[in-house]
Amino acid sequence: STMFLVGLSGGIATGKSTVVAMLRELGCAVIDADVIAREVVRPRLKAYREIVQHFGPEILLESGEINREALGNIIFSQPQKRQLLNSITHPEIRKEMLKQVLKYFVLGYRYVILDIPLLFETNGLTKFMKYTVLVYCDPRTQLERLMRRDGLPRAQAEARVACQ
Repeated sequence: STMFLVGLSGGIATGKSTVVAMLRELGCAVIDADVIAREVVRPRLKAYREIVQHFGPEILLESGEINREALGNIIFSQPQKRQLLNSITHPEIRKEMLKQVLKYFVLGYRYVILDIPLLFETNGLTKFMKYTVLVYCDPRTQLERLMRRDGLPRAQAEARVACQ
């Protein structure tokens, strides 16, 4: 049987999680790029070593894990650092996504959803996607959701949205 890859994308706080939950209920397999992005930077992995090498040990928590908030503050204010981080993590994320696509193919899933945030360069995966779905909401709703969800002041929420 045929497997269909469906790309699902959307900005921060637009409702992607709600759409993903509905697709899961319908029996679709979901590959979450955000979850994979957190997994590929675990201690002792290749991306982790490169991040520490480029950003320094000051971005580590006492536990040795990457301080995501500290790293986030750096990359949200410095586009060149964001590009550097992406060049380290994106190849590893892509590799893991492809592994999961193969796993779901072998397991016989008909629809596999690739949940990918807008800022993730899909390089190469889009040509395999049968459909792409963009989750969107009006900017005011997006800003209100983000401020409420993450407890952010307006200026910070606006900066996060602009980064996408």
